[in-house]
Amino acid sequence: MNFFKKIFGSSDAASDEETESEYGGNPTTPDSHLSIDERFIFNFKKNGGKFLYCENKQEVAEQFENILEENDWFENEVLCYEPGLFTLLEENKLIYISPRNPKFLLATCESLIADEGSILFSSKQIRQDKPNELPANIVIIATTSQILSIKSDGLSAIKRKYERDYPTNITTIKYFEKAKEEDFTQYGSVAKNLYLLLLEDL
Repeated sequence: MNFFKKIFGSSDAASDEETESEYGGNPTTPDSHLSIDERFIFNFKKNGGKFLYCENKQEVAEQFENILEENDWFENEVLCYEPGLFTLLEENKLIYISPRNPKFLLATCESLIADEGSILFSSKQIRQDKPNELPANIVIIATTSQILSIKSDGLSAIKRKYERDYPTNITTIKYFEKAKEEDFTQYGSVAKNLYLLLLEDL
């Protein structure tokens, strides 16, 4: 049975308690027997990311509207470099042409890295912007087939995908909430309020 359906049912999100029971064992370290999907979700949530599973594109549009409503982002400016996402913005009356003060970034990504719970980007999604230059809020639309085990798998996937027009500015964003002051492991990183709309495509 599909891992995401097992956790979330058809489209009902499970509680954190139910989700954690799927992992079992140590609450801070995922067990070695976890699938690649389970590892990504465990580490992504541990990093503070907000995860929304979608079975189809209609659910992606509905969940996107829910995010806009939750944050009162309707009719605001948005940073988005990908023409394939413009329709979603236009349907919700969001301004994306030359934004001066964007409330959030809407983007896809290159891949989702399971062992870090991170999101791998390139210039195809964020051009030459560095993570600290992006808005504090980010909404990512990705698919389950983009979940890869380690970062080197993500880099290999980029090489295969772009044989000629190879992207630049390849970077990951890993932390999705403000670090605790005593947590030196996040020193120098830029925390983002990040939503992931994960579309089932397998």
